[in-house]
Amino acid sequence: MTDKNNQPMIIRPYGDRLDDGIVQTAFVLPVPPSEKAKEAARELMRKMGFIDTKIATMEKAAEQYSFFIGYGRLKHTIDFSAIDVPEVVINKMSRTELDKWIGEKIGRKIVVFGACTGTDSHTVGIDAIMNMKGFDGDYGLERYAMFEAHNLGAQVPNDTLLDQAIAGHADAILVSQIVTQRDIHIDNARHFIQRAKDKGIYGKVILVLGGPRIDHKLALELGFDVGFGPDSRASDVANFVAKGVVEKKKVL
Repeated sequence: MTDKNNQPMIIRPYGDRLDDGIVQTAFVLPVPPSEKAKEAARELMRKMGFIDTKIATMEKAAEQYSFFIGYGRLKHTIDFSAIDVPEVVINKMSRTELDKWIGEKIGRKIVVFGACTGTDSHTVGIDAIMNMKGFDGDYGLERYAMFEAHNLGAQVPNDTLLDQAIAGHADAILVSQIVTQRDIHIDNARHFIQRAKDKGIYGKVILVLGGPRIDHKLALELGFDVGFGPDSRASDVANFVAKGVVEKKKVL
């Protein structure tokens, strides 16, 4: 993969001026603030590949800990044209247009079940997608005339979400994962997919994974149909699910 002129596209970070390679970084070291600690921070940055390193901030973070903000110049470059990452491409329709399109193509409401599963107690993500008010002026699935949205909330076991989705004849299931310490979101997502296979629903419904540490590539690797990360909107999910239901209908 190259640019439109079939040439490599070599880039590096931009700080004060184009191609200067300047990067800001922040980290904590388990030592109290001192000149020795500051030099240790600079040495760490040099080992990370920075040159012309500068420590702009050194503050006490806690007892025997120091917080640093450093600047440095990177000598490394990236061939942007060689990066190949799966992306979700959606030609979005408005809410009114999508409702009309679903009525014409499917002829019934699309049934969606969603929850923040596992021990995760946060509902902000699933609420933004499912609830009527949505987020930032983008209305949730409950507002769509041709969606039947069931938001089960937080701390929902994977089996509970799957069982209710099966009983409710779901077309799509949304799994939200907010807490990510020690990759618990990945472990829980893998468990969800395994249980979906065990219950015979895998491949028969659209499986959506969302959260702040989720991207489309990770979701595909875990076995989901799509991944929606930060800044995703209910309209993104609605359009993807509706078109996915139509495609599954054609296949079946």
